[in-house]
Amino acid sequence: MSLSYESSGVRYDQLDAFKRACQQAARTTASLLHDHGYSEPASVRGESAYLIEAADHYLAHVEEGLGTKNLVADAVYAEGGGCFYREISIDTVATIVNDLVTCGALPISIAMHAAVGDSGWFADAVRMKALVDGFAEGCRQAGAVWGGGETPTLKGIVQPESIVLAGSALGRIAPKSRRITGEVRAGDAIVFLASSGVQTNGLSLCRLIAASLPQGYRTPIGYGDARSYGEALLAPSVIYVRFVRDCLERGLPLHYLAHVTGHGWRKLMRLEEPFVYEITEPGPIPALFRFLMEAGPISLREAYATFNMGVGFAAYVPASQAEAVAGLARQAGYQAWVAGSVKKDGNRKAVTVPSLGLAYEGDTLQVR
Repeated sequence: MSLSYESSGVRYDQLDAFKRACQQAARTTASLLHDHGYSEPASVRGESAYLIEAADHYLAHVEEGLGTKNLVADAVYAEGGGCFYREISIDTVATIVNDLVTCGALPISIAMHAAVGDSGWFADAVRMKALVDGFAEGCRQAGAVWGGGETPTLKGIVQPESIVLAGSALGRIAPKSRRITGEVRAGDAIVFLASSGVQTNGLSLCRLIAASLPQGYRTPIGYGDARSYGEALLAPSVIYVRFVRDCLERGLPLHYLAHVTGHGWRKLMRLEEPFVYEITEPGPIPALFRFLMEAGPISLREAYATFNMGVGFAAYVPASQAEAVAGLARQAGYQAWVAGSVKKDGNRKAVTVPSLGLAYEGDTLQVR
């Protein structure tokens, strides 16, 4: 029997219902911005970053969490496989700032939230230093200051041997013309930027699979990749801030940006307006995901609905600028390619991958 993300206890229908309830209640507070000289732009709710508008700039704010990836690092560390908390800390910064830049905001300040069940967690000097060094490195890659944080000890809520990593970021868009508003048009091209692996989504399912493997996280993933399962899962996430900054500075038009995290490739249709996002060049399935599909087993459809499958970021751009955008990404050190196009088909909203026989209709993504 094939595994699904729900097998690991994660149900997006329940999570998304809560998010929609929060958005509805949050809208009732928007008028309070006027007392501070700001206002709420239209259609900002449900996007990856929250914007507030002033006369000559926007401010953007994001709060994000790492999820359960650090439990993989804990297991590998306990088995003598090395400390990956530097990588885990970069992951935490990445999941925050990659959401922030989707609106065109560049991060200014990043804060860490590190909750533990027992303050003794910080007594492991090797692990603690790796966590600190990684967060600073993530901030440097994002071009932002590490502004502060919070380290609560939550006995009875967090397990004594665990840490919950999260954080927030503040960004700015100036001039206001740099805001990426989601003005996608039929005929636009979709440029993909590669991920480093699972990055920060789907780890609950990855941990479930590890428990069923005779060698656990030490299992070789194969398919031409010499890493163990644990090493491959713990590769640090790619930070896409430089790509967005370079495009903005060069004046390359970005109609929309999507950070491909939870919901897998369904996230490509996050925009409210109905379009069909046809992916004609999905790229090869990386070794880690091939291993996951076999070890689960996980069906092809479930894999693309849960994981990023080698794609961490997507840019929607005029077709005439697609090669220039992909080329600029490659110059900045990213693996990037023109992957597909945006089409109009009445009121249909979907992501389709014809070469894989996959189609995800709009009702499979309900984040607004």
